Amino acid sequence: MTWGSENIHKMAQDIISDALNQIMNAKKSEKSIVVVKRISNFLIEILDKMKHGKYIDFKVEDKQVTIKILNLNECKSIKPRFSVSVWDIERYARRFLPSRNLGIILISTSKGIMDQNQAKEKNIGGSLIAYFY
Repeated sequence: MTWGSENIHKMAQDIISDALNQIMNAKKSEKSIVVVKRISNFLIEILDKMKHGKYIDFKVEDKQVTIKILNLNECKSIKPRFSVSVWDIERYARRFLPSRNLGIILISTSKGIMDQNQAKEKNIGGSLIAYFY
């Protein structure tokens, strides 16, 4: 198998995972700004939840998003995307978050993207997407 220049820069097909990995790589190398060139509306919704929690700030321009890391320790995509009932949410919160009141797990529900608290309030399950704290 030969590696052409077109194969070197290929990323995985998961835009969410790629973007969250780019954010964590920038944080580990002590950079506060990251530019993500592959975006989707779903990614923007996730970034908006992170912005609402004051973990990051971002702006979208020219089919890319510039992200400023503010108060973020870790963010990761959850793979595989487990389907959870409202009763399972607490178990996954204990698994992925460092403590009960620290961090957010995002869940894709039939009513849109919610954090674990909103999903429990509305008594709705869904698919786990990502977590951050």
